[in-house]
Amino acid sequence: MSSSYEHIKRVARQTKPSLSYRGRDFIGWRKEARAKLSELLGMDQFQLVAPEVEIEFERHIEGATEIRFSFQSEQGFRTPCHLLLPDGVENPPVMICLQGHTSGMHLSLGRPYNEEDVERLQANHAMTGDGDFCIRAVKEGFAAVAMEMRSRGETDIEKLGCYETAMTALLVGRTLIGERVWDVSRLIDVLQTSFADRVDAGTICCMGHSGGGTATAYTAALEDRLKLVVSSGAMCAFTESIAARRHCSCNYVPRVANYFEMNDLMAMACPKFFVQVCGELDHGFYIAGSDAVFTAGHRAYEDNGVEDRSVYIRHPLGHRFMADEVWPVVHRMLGK
Repeated sequence: MSSSYEHIKRVARQTKPSLSYRGRDFIGWRKEARAKLSELLGMDQFQLVAPEVEIEFERHIEGATEIRFSFQSEQGFRTPCHLLLPDGVENPPVMICLQGHTSGMHLSLGRPYNEEDVERLQANHAMTGDGDFCIRAVKEGFAAVAMEMRSRGETDIEKLGCYETAMTALLVGRTLIGERVWDVSRLIDVLQTSFADRVDAGTICCMGHSGGGTATAYTAALEDRLKLVVSSGAMCAFTESIAARRHCSCNYVPRVANYFEMNDLMAMACPKFFVQVCGELDHGFYIAGSDAVFTAGHRAYEDNGVEDRSVYIRHPLGHRFMADEVWPVVHRMLGK
């Protein structure tokens, strides 16, 4: 008796991406690759609308001013966010912070809602000091935005997780990753208009871990207004990650492996600053596949003479973000 799962994994391993970057004319390749990636993500299904920014409150917390706001990213859907402005820093650079498959953006703010959240934050701090991305970003002199990704936290009202949303999106030519990319781009619009007098709108960065790292990488491939990105626990060959074991449905883009590997997202992001973070003991994103992705993606940076703009942080732990290792690299890249 044959296993259909093992069979399709073999098919995936044998599939060669036809549009992968192989050192040809970079500008021409990137234009073609971005057009195809946009098509695969279903980006043509979205329409720009007025953001109708609503500020719910503004208050002072330890070390920062917190602004809770939401905006309309597409007709009938609002994206909730928190913006933290560090005390004593005029027009700070911005770090958009994307939580992965957690209970939501409140963890980026270091605010557990339940015992599971408490344990997650405590475990992360004991291991690496990660998890509360926004708190650390403020300490590093950045304005930090916690953005709720679709099917996470406050946008997952039914508490369904990603599956139902991701599968229904496919019925209408969308992908959940595409929706998340769209929301980040619309957040950038808001930062450059509604908050342009309070942040450095020319230095907008994005970091995310796990599912947040995936959304960060896909956004980096298409969004040139990002100056720097940190993708953690996500950059790995498909056959060593989402085509090797069970993963959340939000990771899958129909037919993407026919055209691209994950390293092509890094290549499309060139020449923006790109930090890849992967753990040697990450059993969801095997390190061999992560190594291969960085080597291939870094080639685009080498070919364009900007090899110092992509950095690989390879650590000895598991599925973890490494704040103490990441932030010195961020500052060095931005010349801070």
